[in-house]
Amino acid sequence: MLNFAFPWLFLLAPLPWLIRLLLPAYREPRPAVRAPFVGLLASLSGQESDGGKLLRRRLNMQWIMLTLVWLALVAALARPVWMGDPIVKELPMRDLLVAVDLSGSMETEDFTDDTGTVTNRLTAAKQVIDNFLSRRQGDRVGLIFFGTAAFVQAPFTEDLEVVRSLMDEAQVRMLGPKTALGDAIGVAINLFERSSVEERVLITLTDGNDTGSLVPPVRAAEIARDNGVTIYTVAMGDPQAAGEQALDEEALEAVAAKTGGAYFRANDRTELESIYAALDQLAPKQVETQSYRPEHELYFWPAGFALLLSLLFFTVTEFLAWFGRIRVSRQTAPSTETVEARS
Repeated sequence: MLNFAFPWLFLLAPLPWLIRLLLPAYREPRPAVRAPFVGLLASLSGQESDGGKLLRRRLNMQWIMLTLVWLALVAALARPVWMGDPIVKELPMRDLLVAVDLSGSMETEDFTDDTGTVTNRLTAAKQVIDNFLSRRQGDRVGLIFFGTAAFVQAPFTEDLEVVRSLMDEAQVRMLGPKTALGDAIGVAINLFERSSVEERVLITLTDGNDTGSLVPPVRAAEIARDNGVTIYTVAMGDPQAAGEQALDEEALEAVAAKTGGAYFRANDRTELESIYAALDQLAPKQVETQSYRPEHELYFWPAGFALLLSLLFFTVTEFLAWFGRIRVSRQTAPSTETVEARS
């Protein structure tokens, strides 16, 4: 669609006509002799007067071309633009961070994969989280792995394929055999500090109790709450186990409660899938839709037309002047018959 950025400039279109109407034209007085017998002189000299027709045609052509040049310049000043089709862009309104436990207990084989074969906990978790991430188009997602230490595997990004690929490459014990859930929450808080999005969600998955954090998980959750982070905790271990593999449900429930989140526990793959389906509903993706229409500048077309018309006007004016001089010189030159008669 054609549009003009400054359409009010078209009010300048009648400006030359108003100037000519209101201001008198410059006329230079010259001495002249009135000769009522000009026609007789022209007939005696063998010349014929065109009554100023050539001059009038020249003036009319000048006015037409100058008017077109002025209108083209006004159109260029009005800045014509061609508005393209609307382009809709969705901006994420939430930053979602997924923290996954890679401690040694995640190699326990008490879950099943997507084919029903018995596999370790991490393999089952990776498949379920991958399905969960595939439904998060529009969110900015980050990924944290934690074991003895916590590490940001992927900062916030809208490229979910990269996050899913990094999740698939995770291995048990790659960050040590222990579980540092509190440190993982601390790393998440630091990562959220760089975020400009108000809604911040952290989903943690672990199968044991915290055995290596410098900051206890509950204290880290209090700091997260003060920074506007909501934590959902997912457990997939055995609360009846002993030692480091014992699942500390009380701590995970406290972490979720202090931040306004929720706690979930999965005993098998089916429950784990239902948990992430529920999380998908509790924290639905939110996007802000922005639309804009690309603008293509067109001012150079009328400007170029004015330039070409000006060159054409100059060329035609010079041609008419040259044609007039040739015509006058032919009329004033004595013919051969006249010269012979005089001789």
